[in-house]
Order: sequence, then C-alpha cells, then structure tokens
Amino acid sequence: MKVFGGFPDLLPTGTSALPGRTNSPIYHFSRTKASQTGVLTYAMHLRRLIHLSPDWLDEPSARRVVVVAGATVLGLAAYGFTVGYWRSPVMGAYVAVKMPLLILLTLACNGLLNGLLGLLLGTGLGFRQSWLALLTSFSLAALILGSLSPVTWLMAWNAPPPDSAGAAQAHAAYLVTHTFLIGFAGVTANLHLHRLLLANAPNRTAATATLLAWLGGNCFLGAQFSWILRPFFGSPSLDVAFLRPDAMRGNFYQTVWFSLQSFTGGHGRPVLVLMLLILLIPVLRAIRTNPKPTRP
Repeated sequence: MKVFGGFPDLLPTGTSALPGRTNSPIYHFSRTKASQTGVLTYAMHLRRLIHLSPDWLDEPSARRVVVVAGATVLGLAAYGFTVGYWRSPVMGAYVAVKMPLLILLTLACNGLLNGLLGLLLGTGLGFRQSWLALLTSFSLAALILGSLSPVTWLMAWNAPPPDSAGAAQAHAAYLVTHTFLIGFAGVTANLHLHRLLLANAPNRTAATATLLAWLGGNCFLGAQFSWILRPFFGSPSLDVAFLRPDAMRGNFYQTVWFSLQSFTGGHGRPVLVLMLLILLIPVLRAIRTNPKPTRP
C-alpha cells in the first residue's frame, strides 16, 4: 500500500495518483485527511507549547522553532489588528505587521546578550536554548493576546470614534487598557518561562536571576522599539501612517505616564502603584512557590 500525503493511499495496489485521476473521490478524500492531520499536528504542538515539559529546551530543532514562531506571528497579528482597528482598518493592518516585527527585532538585538546572561548566571543553557526559551515565552504571550482579540475588537468597535468629541479620552483609556493587557500576558508567559528555567537550572537562584536579567533587557529594549515603530494605537489628531516622521523623538515611558495622568485626572501615581502591585504581588508569590519540575 502506498503512502500519499502522510496517509496510506486507498487506491488499489499497482495504481498511482496521476494528474488525470485528481477528480477521483478517493484522491480528494486522501488530500482532505492529510490536511486535517496537518491541522491536528499543529494543534498538538500548540498544546505542548502551553503545557511545557521540562525537556522542551533539550532539542531546539528547526521544526520546533518554526511552530513556535508561527504561533507567535499569528497571535500577535490577530491582536495587533484589533489594536489599530479603532483608528482605522488600515491602521489595524499596519499594527498586525508591526507587532510580530517588534518581537523579531527585540529577540534579534538581545539574542547574544540573553545567551551570555544565561551562561554567566549559571542556568547551563546554550545560545540556541536561551533563544528558544525566550521565543517560547513570547509565543505564550502571543497566544494569550490572540485569544483576547475578539474582546479587544469589540472594545474598539464600541469605543467613541476618532472624530468624536470624546476621542482624546477614549484614546487614553484605550492605551492604558492595552498596556495592562499586554503586561498581564507578559507576566503570565514569564511565569511559565520561570518554570522552564527551574527545570534546567541547577538551583532556584540561578533561574530567578536569569529570568529577571532577561526581563530587564527585553522590556527596556522592546519598549523603546515599540516607541520607534509607533503608531500602534493611532492618535485621533494624526494621520494614519506606518511610522511617524519623528519616530526617534521622546520615549515610550513618558507617553504612557502622560496618558495615565490624562485618564485618571492627574492621579496617575497612585493608580500606577496599584497596577504594579496587582501585577507584582502574584508574580512574586508564584516565583516563590513555583515547584521545580522533575524530568522523566
């Protein structure tokens, strides 16, 4: 029996799927089953990505990297479209391209530094393993954000339009809300990354120090890259564009602070402290109680 498209061919022995036989119901049945199996295989890879095993980093193969990178691109593209959609569908398409590009630039620029930090801080991870670990973390965040994309699209759909009287207030609330959602996804993904580091590092101190070092470098560089690649949300008073003419002026943190001040009526500091506590307290508790996974 022949193998066709990853499945045993149902054609009789001695026959072949020639171009003239492509209209055969058996041929189409075989192709359909092959396509379904491809989808199921990818779904199984995603399930392994969510439920990470301790040996996930042992074989950073090209196929695994492609699957993880594909999930990252799809999740960020879906979420990115909803981020820019409030300003216009064209802006949504721009952001769907720029969000995966942001992660690519961050990983590419920090790849050498993250690999060195992984070695210097005693995790025992090589450069390829460190890169896969960080890509996995970004992919988990992308899956979370991608799953939220229907909600954020409805939020954009029901928000005051950019040409309305309340557009400035809506833009400020939109920016703060998405910043919080992205922060939540990042924290959750990095808790999974911490478990992965615990499974490979010799002790908890090395795993935690590596996680914090990676977070510091990636957040600092990624935030500034996000500023350079702006607009993501689209200011109501500015034209839709892929990049701003003054892309190198100012920084990300200043803009978030001013938006928070506008949204809270000048009470940005206590609100910022409350948001940080909401994010940090569960993180610190989870890191302290995160059990070290055991290898089979």
